[in-house]
Amino acid sequence: MSETNPAAAEVAAPHRYTAAVAAEIEARWQDFWDADGTYAAPNPKGDLAGDPGLVAKPKKYIMDMFPYPSGAGLHVGHPLGYIATDVSARFQRMTGHNVLHTLGFDAFGLPAEQHAVQTGEHPRVTTEAAINNMKSQLRRLGLGHDKRRSFATIDPDYYKWTQWIFIQIFNSWYDDEAKQARPISELVARFESGERVVPGGRSWAALSAAERADVLSEYRLAYASDAPVNWCPGLGTVLANEEVTADGRSERGNFPVFKAKLRQWNMRITAYADRLLDDLNELDWPEAIKLQQRNWIGRSEGARVDFPIDGEAITVFTTRQDTLFGATYMVLAPEHPMVEKFTPAAWPEGTHDVWTGGHATPAEAVAAYRAQAASKSDVERQAEAKDKTGVFTGAFATNPVNGEQIPVFIADYVLMGYGTGAIMAVPAHDARDFAFARAFELPVRCVVEPSDDRGTDASTWDDAFVSYDAKIVNSHGKDVSLDGLGVTEAKARITEWLQDKGIGEGTVNFRLRDWLFSRQRYWGEPFPIVYDEDGIAHSLPESMLPLELPEVEDYSPRTFDPDDADTSPETPLSRNQDWVDVTLDLGDGRGPRSYRRETNTMPNWAGSCWYELRYLDPHNSEKLVDPEIEQYWMGPRAGQPHGGVDLYVGGAEHAVLHLLYARFWSKVLYDLGHISSPEPFHKLYNQGMIQAFVYRDSRGFPVPATEIEERDGAFFHNGEQVKRELGKMGKSLKNAVTPEAICEEYGADTLRLYEMAMGPLDVSRPWDTRAVVGQYRLLQRLWRNVVDEATGEVTVTDAEPDETTLRALHKAIDGVRQDLEGLRFNTAIAKVTELNNHLTKAGAAVPRPVAESLVLLIAPLAPHIAEELWRKLGHTESVVHQDFPVADPRYVVDETVTCVVQVKGKVKARLEVSPGISDDELEKVALADEKVVAALDGAGIRKVIVRAPKLVNIVPA
Repeated sequence: MSETNPAAAEVAAPHRYTAAVAAEIEARWQDFWDADGTYAAPNPKGDLAGDPGLVAKPKKYIMDMFPYPSGAGLHVGHPLGYIATDVSARFQRMTGHNVLHTLGFDAFGLPAEQHAVQTGEHPRVTTEAAINNMKSQLRRLGLGHDKRRSFATIDPDYYKWTQWIFIQIFNSWYDDEAKQARPISELVARFESGERVVPGGRSWAALSAAERADVLSEYRLAYASDAPVNWCPGLGTVLANEEVTADGRSERGNFPVFKAKLRQWNMRITAYADRLLDDLNELDWPEAIKLQQRNWIGRSEGARVDFPIDGEAITVFTTRQDTLFGATYMVLAPEHPMVEKFTPAAWPEGTHDVWTGGHATPAEAVAAYRAQAASKSDVERQAEAKDKTGVFTGAFATNPVNGEQIPVFIADYVLMGYGTGAIMAVPAHDARDFAFARAFELPVRCVVEPSDDRGTDASTWDDAFVSYDAKIVNSHGKDVSLDGLGVTEAKARITEWLQDKGIGEGTVNFRLRDWLFSRQRYWGEPFPIVYDEDGIAHSLPESMLPLELPEVEDYSPRTFDPDDADTSPETPLSRNQDWVDVTLDLGDGRGPRSYRRETNTMPNWAGSCWYELRYLDPHNSEKLVDPEIEQYWMGPRAGQPHGGVDLYVGGAEHAVLHLLYARFWSKVLYDLGHISSPEPFHKLYNQGMIQAFVYRDSRGFPVPATEIEERDGAFFHNGEQVKRELGKMGKSLKNAVTPEAICEEYGADTLRLYEMAMGPLDVSRPWDTRAVVGQYRLLQRLWRNVVDEATGEVTVTDAEPDETTLRALHKAIDGVRQDLEGLRFNTAIAKVTELNNHLTKAGAAVPRPVAESLVLLIAPLAPHIAEELWRKLGHTESVVHQDFPVADPRYVVDETVTCVVQVKGKVKARLEVSPGISDDELEKVALADEKVVAALDGAGIRKVIVRAPKLVNIVPA
């Protein structure tokens, strides 16, 4: 009747679980949870302190990656991780844990600023509107967040502490001996006392204030420097390497990006490279993410070697110091600071035409090539397939092992950001060097004996020979010879020789570069830095924090012709002179003085580097976080030697950005004694992506997915056949489905169940609105097993459940408990469905203990209907804090198992036996079976092999 006449069905079953009933239940329980503070997680002390009994429970800290509040709002793909952490948090509460689960907003960002530039509306207005919309959408899903702990990075009370952390980093240096950060004041004291020699050899007292500042800048963990940066004229800002695409354009806006030298703030993350690598071993992270971080940090062991040139030296880093005798030329990065110093006025006699690039002088050639290289990204410059380009500088360096004069080139395949920005080129044993040598007619000398039949005359080779397991040849000089040694032995011998000569040393290098920390934008955290009349940077005292953003008339940085690399930044803040030029007393004993504020802002990554700490103690105005509270939630413990959040869920795309930066900040704060946890996130879980079908017309343009008609396996839009492909979900592809739409049609609990049931959490999966109804029917059947649809009365019975039902129940409890613990939500739902179907098929009233256990099993997954049924079953306390059911082992094991009995290797009988049957007992049962007796036919028995409870193998005599 319900399928043929839905209206009649509603009349016949006025208390059926429908979308309207779900909406009423869900809104009512969401209001109750907010008013009751159901999800408030107590702290051991402070203004969020609560019931000591709750604090005494074992804790679980569960987090989602910081969401950015987009003005477009959420589609159904966004809440996947939020629902998953909510299910996990609810389960942990029901298994006796004090659970901290909340959500804030990473609210500084370029989209809001771009909107402000276009409309003139303050970015805070649009950002706060987006936050409110997102809060509303998330609330409707029934997420159990402790809302007292929520915040946004744009709140001055929050970014006060972001600025405070920056000051701690600015006023610190990395002590290589102690392997940790120390206050910069300790370094100053060592310079003053003479315990540490001042670079350059002068005494500390003899240095001017500006000279002292320059010295300290070489040590500070946050420092400003003139360095090669990614300058994007089209955006008017500098970008981090990670914000530049492989084809050398900005990730946002797709503008060209150029290499330029600008004064920018940097974080000395490279000081922590070894610790960032080593501590990965103790983290419960996906191996793929660990590998990405290891590759990004890029640790390599080798040697630094000095190549003399004009009375000075060019230093290279190489991992193949064993091939030094094969170096026939050098290459510097185009940006290398020594290029101009060694470039002569005219080409040396005998310079090859192919080396000059057609230019009249070395200076012209270098300038032209530098301009060419500046327009390429690092990825483009290092592409293996591209033609090798470069130009001779006109200078020659001396190979220190044999005294040969070798030409010095600049080429874009060498990067200033790796090693020293200079390489010794050994073309016989490096593919890139080989290609360059062939292009520029440079000598190729074999120094590693080939394992194939090509011989040692490298001039005849078609490609380089690369091996780490071969003998060294052609490598001998007046006082050192490597001939006949293996690679490892040769490396050790030449490194010792270099050190003895004072022209090199064994060393470790990293691919990781210092973190570029300046942005030429308005909508970001202001730097708590001012400059005095000598240009010396000073940090503001804590009493002057937060330093808030001023009002400006124009929110846009000055942008330029996207292709004009010959430009430099002009920030929105620099145009507000009343804010920039100030008179301040910094409390340093010098009284009021004139200063100029820093006019760059911090990158949007700053606020997300430490937000896990603010959730702990969000209203503390005196400290970053109370030590006792931080220790309780994040301190090291058994199985978590570095402490951190117990479960952190988010996308894998943040492997080398947010995750690496947050680890760095945590280690600095740990070294300085502000926190007890040197790692922010102990367990990391990367959820998959919810994808959706994209429908494209004959022009390749997306058409609305909701308007598609399917006929005989083909898809049509307004009568025209369209192509279907699987892709992302979003407005631009016209395939977005909003959570509100699903909630309106089925309810939030159905949406939650469907997203968790679609497949394993860490696997991407396609959205199919038509499949949502399956979870809706599960909830309707659950409702019918407790509530009479005609009367609304509870139908459960006080009768004892039969053994079959007890076995179905306890197997479900055991399985669901294990699945929820392992984040296998899809299989947990399958087990709940199986139990619910068993009760439905039984056709009788459900025993109360079974109904209550079923409601508790589904409570983490579908909390609204669980809360409603729990109350209807007569309970007055929220289901949220009830104990999760525990399986009775007697009913978890199968009542009987099938035992196969073989005679002469052939199956002769199958016996139903107890799972706990002993070997001796099973042997007796098998030998007494009539089919086995017949198969033996009076023969004696030579051997019986028993594998209780599933196998008996009888070998006749």
